[in-house]
Amino acid sequence: MKALVLKEYLKFAYAEVPLPSFGPTDVLVSVKACGICGSDVHGMDGSTGRRRPPIIMGHEAAGIIAGVGGGVSGWKRGDRVTFDSTIYCGSCEFCRRGEVNLCNQRRVLGVSCEDYRQAGAFAEFVAVPQHILYRLPDNLSFEHAALIEPFTIAFHAVRRKPATLNDTAVIIGCGMIGLALLQAVRLAGFGRVFVVDMAADRLARAASLGAHETINSSNGQALAEILRLTGNRGADHIFEAVGLGATVDLALRAVRKGGSVTLVGNVSARVEVPLQVIVTRELSLFGSCASAGEYPACLDMMARGAITAAPLLSAVAPLSEGAAWFERLHQREAGLLKVILTP
Repeated sequence: MKALVLKEYLKFAYAEVPLPSFGPTDVLVSVKACGICGSDVHGMDGSTGRRRPPIIMGHEAAGIIAGVGGGVSGWKRGDRVTFDSTIYCGSCEFCRRGEVNLCNQRRVLGVSCEDYRQAGAFAEFVAVPQHILYRLPDNLSFEHAALIEPFTIAFHAVRRKPATLNDTAVIIGCGMIGLALLQAVRLAGFGRVFVVDMAADRLARAASLGAHETINSSNGQALAEILRLTGNRGADHIFEAVGLGATVDLALRAVRKGGSVTLVGNVSARVEVPLQVIVTRELSLFGSCASAGEYPACLDMMARGAITAAPLLSAVAPLSEGAAWFERLHQREAGLLKVILTP
């Protein structure tokens, strides 16, 4: 089969590779669409340390079942499916508690790190266990279904600290996750939602998706603007969707006393935090990792039009052109947000 292989950092090859083997409780999926995630872009240059070459990346995908193991039940060839980006064991303490994102044997598709190597979906076929499969609604395209995964991350983050009715929320970062968070937050009971980013085009997209205020942080006045909009009180809750020291610091200083911050962005391995700000203002910090059971609800909401992927989709291109699209995303081309590759 053909696959897009990260041969070394910043260097891809569209190459022939062996067809994935699959076990008795696995299925072989013919990939029809796979999204380029921001984590893949950061992985290609080695900055995260979680995409060690050689590796087939890709974890936001949808397709058709092309083969089933002998122990598979409830699934057959031809079924239209998407799948969790996380492979979890289903039997450890955390899985039994429903916290599958914290599984002791957790593996993420398209990731190669110190602990494991798991081939992803930038390929004609990918093998996945049957228990992470989800059936696609008939009216949902493969391209839109491939974007379910970012929405599950957004809704999981919102569930970490549910809103009190009419709370004010701030989302820092208007990438794919930030814009999915915007849609999730608006459905969760928050009264006002502000978004912060440095890119005017992304802020315009956030405004079109219902942000009540957009704040351009390129002038260094984001904190002052958030305080102005909240009567010098600060926001009730802030979602940080970047993962850099400066944006985490902004989140902690812009939330009200006794407020909460959910950390979703994960670009930097370490950031410094203002400890006395957290302690003396009695802030609550929530980490949010991947998703844990949000797929069915997100698939239903997208099929019904309650959430939408269309405004977030910049381009659909052949997998053979993947290296060029990765480069454009790596160079932060203006207006480019989510790219779907089709084998």
